[in-house]
Amino acid sequence: MGGMATTTFRFSGGSRGDWQIVRTTVLCGDGLAAAPYLSVDADAAAPGDALWSLRGFVSNTRYATRVETTELRLVQQGLGRPQARQAALIPIRKTAAWWDLPQDERRAIFEETSHHTRIGMDYLPAIARRLYHSRDLGEQFDFLTWFEYAPEHGAAFDELLARLRATQEWTYVDREIDIRLALAGGA
Repeated sequence: MGGMATTTFRFSGGSRGDWQIVRTTVLCGDGLAAAPYLSVDADAAAPGDALWSLRGFVSNTRYATRVETTELRLVQQGLGRPQARQAALIPIRKTAAWWDLPQDERRAIFEETSHHTRIGMDYLPAIARRLYHSRDLGEQFDFLTWFEYAPEHGAAFDELLARLRATQEWTYVDREIDIRLALAGGA
């Protein structure tokens, strides 16, 4: 999806959902209420039993160049692959200092200094990802990052996160929660 936001997605922690919450780690900032399952729904209200609910939408690419976007499209695989029975939802909020920077300075930190896109490319196509924007909706997080991968790629996913979190870009993160998931009923 590109251009204007057409679909809002809701990620709700509660007593039912397609994904079982395996582990929740608060890296910085406030956490969320403990929940056993996660449901992901397009254009839906939060389930009545939701302990928490986060919204985001897929938007245009904001920091990647045309060349980077083309490279990503050539290698990135879609979500919902049968072998991708594990996932992670990582809500992130960046500091006011990040948002006070002009767009070109954020881009420089994001890519020229932190190499965010290049790091991510090292783990494609094994790890599929999608970014949901929440800041424009007035939500408590700026981004909801969603990753899906096969169980045998779990260590690679941890390595990806460690590399990203070691960058200058992550010095601007003031709230981050790492929610690990497994398909409910799946092996």
